[in-house]
Amino acid sequence: MTGTTTYIAFLRAVNVGGRTVKMERLRELFTELGLADVRTYIQTGNVFFTAPAGADRAALAARIEQHLEQALGYAVPVMLRTVDEVAELVDSDPFAGVEVTPEVRLCVLFLSEPLPAGLEFPVRSPKDDWEILSATPGAAFTVLYLRGGRMSTNPATAFPKSYRGQATSRFFHTTVKILAAARKG
Repeated sequence: MTGTTTYIAFLRAVNVGGRTVKMERLRELFTELGLADVRTYIQTGNVFFTAPAGADRAALAARIEQHLEQALGYAVPVMLRTVDEVAELVDSDPFAGVEVTPEVRLCVLFLSEPLPAGLEFPVRSPKDDWEILSATPGAAFTVLYLRGGRMSTNPATAFPKSYRGQATSRFFHTTVKILAAARKG
């Protein structure tokens, strides 16, 4: 379609902690906003849609967040990325050289705002259960080291208290699958 941009909305706080929403309902909510070609991928809050090219992304995300909160009764932070931006992220191979084992997971934290300047990478947790290798303005690339199959702390705790943004995480292999599904549209 000419004149449109395909977005991937990475939603936070969907189908976790008792906040359950069916993907059919999410598609309805996005369609109610006049967004086109709305599709979802798996149950973790990944929504594909098209919007007019050149739309104000921050205003669009705010509009989606407001509508979701009104309809669902709780805040749902939204991180919007274009398909091309996610492709660039995947193609950059941010985890090159990291071996995945049963105790190691690769995770992308999609950010609503860039991390504050001056944060030096890598950042490692005091418990050595995660490490943020690097970041771009829209994502932080984190290696999770599981202990007994579990992570004991949240990598977002590495963000300085001055960080006022939001983040939502996806495993890197899931991000690759999300991108492939978005491209099929």
